[in-house]
Amino acid sequence: MGKIKDFGQQSTLVCATTLSGTGVHTGRPSRVTLHPAEVDTGICFRRTDLTNGTRSTVIRVQRHNVGSTKWCTEMRNGDGVSVMTVEHLLAALGGAGIDNCDIHVSGPEIPILDGSSRDFLSAIYGAGIEKQHRVRGYIRVLQPVSLKVGMSSAEFLPDTRSVIETKIDFSHPAIGCQEMTYVASAASFDRDIATARTFGFLSQAKELHSRGFGLGASLDNTVVLDDSSVMNHNGLRFADEFVRHKTLDVCGDLMFAGAPIVGLFRTYRGGHHLNHAAINCLLAQQEAWEYIVADEPKKALITAECVVAVGAAS
Repeated sequence: MGKIKDFGQQSTLVCATTLSGTGVHTGRPSRVTLHPAEVDTGICFRRTDLTNGTRSTVIRVQRHNVGSTKWCTEMRNGDGVSVMTVEHLLAALGGAGIDNCDIHVSGPEIPILDGSSRDFLSAIYGAGIEKQHRVRGYIRVLQPVSLKVGMSSAEFLPDTRSVIETKIDFSHPAIGCQEMTYVASAASFDRDIATARTFGFLSQAKELHSRGFGLGASLDNTVVLDDSSVMNHNGLRFADEFVRHKTLDVCGDLMFAGAPIVGLFRTYRGGHHLNHAAINCLLAQQEAWEYIVADEPKKALITAECVVAVGAAS
């Protein structure tokens, strides 16, 4: 699925590409178009259905614009304009090495498509990837940073690679305890992560619907589990598809750091809330990381807020 790009330079799309579908939570039709963007502009979403009034319809991918993390990652700007379920699209953009992209969406939620990043990734490679004449910046972890939220935990550790270690533990017999190590690259994202689908439990459907979530979920876009097994007729795409999808979610959520992270992120029984809390915890401790450009180990005299500005045009 396309060539592995040179990660020393920033990248954008060659041309625009459009996908349409239904929001998994709102159940509403949604159309999203990915447009090329200039260097250093980062990734931003524009609500094309909101054209009246004085509210800004632009929401930039930066950690301060993370709204709710219940059941998905929702972005929200200072005017209260939001977009839900951005994580699968962001994971695809990060997996393909896209730094700059202007995303137009026709409603409050990104379409779920098949529940994975597969169709987003195919559209990105179909549009083409263009290298830009500006070097790419990275966040390099220098010291361990860890946190616990209830029975869940996460930590960042120094490493020469970008690595995610994910471990999940569900009492459901079809899941149980699963773990994987993902070393980030365009090839490994395509091969190991991109096609892993979101999953949910039939026993939680009524509660979700009463809270306005899961209204567009179906066996076409979600791995659904009853009390003992997977309900989808074609079964799973991987024996450990559940932990692979959790890793995909991490890939999307880590985009809110503002630049790719060189280091190890380890998570146990995690989710969107824990992922974003870990990002904030890391960037709040300025001695625990440094900003570097390409492969230059030169310390940059910038704050955590500036990292977001460089990576996502805050």
